[in-house]
Amino acid sequence: MPIRQLSETMINQIAAGEVIERPASVVKELVENALDAGAARIEIVTAGGGLNLIRVTDDGSGIPEKELPLAIARHCTSKLADDIHDIHSLGFRGEALPSIGSVARLSIRSRTANGDSAAEIGIEGGRVSAVKPAAANRGTTVEVRDLFFATPARLKFMKGERAESAATSDVIKRIAIAFPAVHFTLAGSDRSTLELPATDDSPEGRLRRVAQVMGADFPANAIAIDAMRDGVHLAGHVSIPSFSRANALQQYAYVNGRPVRDKLIAGAIRGAFADVLPRDRHAVTVLFLTLDPAIVDVNVHPAKADVRFRDPGLVRGLIVGAIREALANAGIRAATTGAAGMMAAFRPGAASYAHPGPANGHRSYEAAYRASGFTGFDPSRSSQRPLDAGFANGGFGENDQAAFDAGSLHSADARAGQDEAAETLLGMALGAARAQVHENYIVAQTRDSLVIVDQHAAHERLVYEALKNALHSRAVPSQMLLLPEIVDLPEEDAERLALHSETLARFGLAVERFGPGAVAVRETPSMLGETNVQQLLRDLADEIADNDTVDTLKVRLDRIAATMACHGSVRSGRLLKPEEMNALLRQMEATPGSGTCNHGRPTYIELRLADIERLFGRR
Repeated sequence: MPIRQLSETMINQIAAGEVIERPASVVKELVENALDAGAARIEIVTAGGGLNLIRVTDDGSGIPEKELPLAIARHCTSKLADDIHDIHSLGFRGEALPSIGSVARLSIRSRTANGDSAAEIGIEGGRVSAVKPAAANRGTTVEVRDLFFATPARLKFMKGERAESAATSDVIKRIAIAFPAVHFTLAGSDRSTLELPATDDSPEGRLRRVAQVMGADFPANAIAIDAMRDGVHLAGHVSIPSFSRANALQQYAYVNGRPVRDKLIAGAIRGAFADVLPRDRHAVTVLFLTLDPAIVDVNVHPAKADVRFRDPGLVRGLIVGAIREALANAGIRAATTGAAGMMAAFRPGAASYAHPGPANGHRSYEAAYRASGFTGFDPSRSSQRPLDAGFANGGFGENDQAAFDAGSLHSADARAGQDEAAETLLGMALGAARAQVHENYIVAQTRDSLVIVDQHAAHERLVYEALKNALHSRAVPSQMLLLPEIVDLPEEDAERLALHSETLARFGLAVERFGPGAVAVRETPSMLGETNVQQLLRDLADEIADNDTVDTLKVRLDRIAATMACHGSVRSGRLLKPEEMNALLRQMEATPGSGTCNHGRPTYIELRLADIERLFGRR
């Protein structure tokens, strides 16, 4: 077939295949145009999941009558100067309207602030109609009917009406979070009305908008983030570890006000919470990155969903560091949802409250250890229990004994706490211990609440933090291999490992180049015992290629420390003295992340006195 020039309609339909994936994509493009026009109120109406009708009305600046033909022409835009790297708007390509018009029936009716009347233009399957007078208020109304009628094959890939409507709602919510001063309304015959009243652009106003989208529970269970590094500003909120979700759908990220679904940001969030959340749980986050447009490329995806940073390591490090610091500084907090669930269970006629699985939601400790896949230390064959032996046989030297005193219930601080007046203890975050029930749960009292603590889960976190601090405060002990293991790798992977050899050595892994496409491993971390060195190095090389970090090795070592902590912590069924219970509470208050155990489950639940009184009808 000879080379030929494609028609304008065909070019627009190809562009539509990239930009207009489904009705939600149309809504996104039209709402972004309205926001770029300075709208303070945006109304969206849909029918048939958006396939039959999409109407977006705004009160923005409007389009002059003489510019309406340009608005639906390909690569015509008012948002981009001569510098592609200086982008301050949501849209900039000039492709959305002509692409929509090539696959649907599109009409645009607009009136500027100074215009005496409105004007309208239409485009149907790529055929443009003449501009004609119309009646309209200031702003623009864009109406899209019969989406994909010109490309019927695309209709076969659409989901049901409910699924398409849900996707549109998600798009509006994601955009609305970034623009709290704009009033959004989403309505139609195929949905219940979504109303998001305008707040303001202050931190408090942003949080109120987030509560409108994510629910009133989020602000009460969120920690504020505010950090700056090398000209990159990070702000927003993240949930406390005990307030999590089964998927990552409630993780919202914005770059210079643009909603994005970026794998680097998602990976950084996952890494920041890796120590406090299980793998099947996800934090709830709303994060705003603000940086110079010249150091971020938003022109790498047709739908502008992904971005590319000039220095991805800087951005990842900022996100991970800021979240971990915020979690450490937040003190001990319990999720309000735990108390709400308990309140519901206490009400007459409520379903019985039960947690699936073994007692405390934990597997047996030996089973958990074997499931981890490591053989460097077998707690079932240990001659002494780690708690009684002070972890002397846990792979650490005598000089590390002081590091584990924080995990012991009989520290000097604990003995001093026994002499504190009861009134002073009531003023502490977790209060004063009053009883131990079912040989596992500590009941404590504060001035205005009742606290129930899972003693095993709480002490497990304390021991784990002590182990982890000792593990990372110095070089990890290593064991020399009798014969170096040679691992063949692609040359670029071998080079990456060689560049990070000093960091790997701190974790007990000694590697060096062995020719152009191989590395020699001379030492491995003692804690790993017998391990698959080749697989470990390939995993490390892949992670360095993706994120420029060696966190895989750190995660493996931390996983062993977590297993040892699970086995060495205070067991369910152990009776504690009052001074031991109070010592545990004080250590929890002083330990970052102690609101959840190593498995991500809550260590305590707090019931406010006002809630308890409501249960008994006293309020």
